[in-house]
Amino acid sequence: MGHEQGPAAGGRKGAAVDQARFDGATDLGQACRFCLRRGAALFRDLTDEELTRFGQMQIADLGFLPGEVLYRQGDPGQAVYMIRDGMVKLEQFLPDGSQRIVRLARGGAAIALEVLLDGDCEHQAVALQPTRVCRLPREVLLRIEGETPRLHRQLMAFWHASVSEADTWLTLLSTGSARTRVARLLLLLSEEGESFEMLSREDIGAMLGITTETASRTVAEFRRAGTLRPVGVRRFAVDRGALAGISGT
Repeated sequence: MGHEQGPAAGGRKGAAVDQARFDGATDLGQACRFCLRRGAALFRDLTDEELTRFGQMQIADLGFLPGEVLYRQGDPGQAVYMIRDGMVKLEQFLPDGSQRIVRLARGGAAIALEVLLDGDCEHQAVALQPTRVCRLPREVLLRIEGETPRLHRQLMAFWHASVSEADTWLTLLSTGSARTRVARLLLLLSEEGESFEMLSREDIGAMLGITTETASRTVAEFRRAGTLRPVGVRRFAVDRGALAGISGT
């Protein structure tokens, strides 16, 4: 599919990655040495000597606002994206024009890994929050992988993580009643802190395969019951024990 298949979800529509807000470029060594997420970084197993040796390879340091598109389904595979902060939804468009969100990716995740196999981008990636990414050109990664076996192992680890997340979405978020699916999604969203930024009802419906109306009604039910509590602008906390009981996990 080409660019015309997937409109951007709000924000500045049509913002493909190379036309996005470009914040700068940095060399590979500097980016990895000082990244706050070095523990989850793609190049965490490279030595300082290797980072210096590959340091002249420039990577893009990009920032996206909510609703901006990193890349579109069907785009030529040119780069892998390492998410440093924020959240991105990966969505696919079906032949009938309908949309399905297949995964969320948060800080520390690598997306568009499929381009390393000479493929086109399989999803459209849209920022859900203010998001910063490192854009790693495909040819750079392939060159480093060829010279450094440790990078190959790390790439395989990221592949495995992506497959595991896809399995989680398939088994947890695509089965059971709407109430059960929403409870499971809220548990996933609340894993990383005491509160989280709520997704739109449209996005919840597209993730769980339910209507927007059903998503809105179920979220409202949880709020009335106190299972979901507002703690700020668009931020919520949950009663994880109550949600676990509803979700059956």
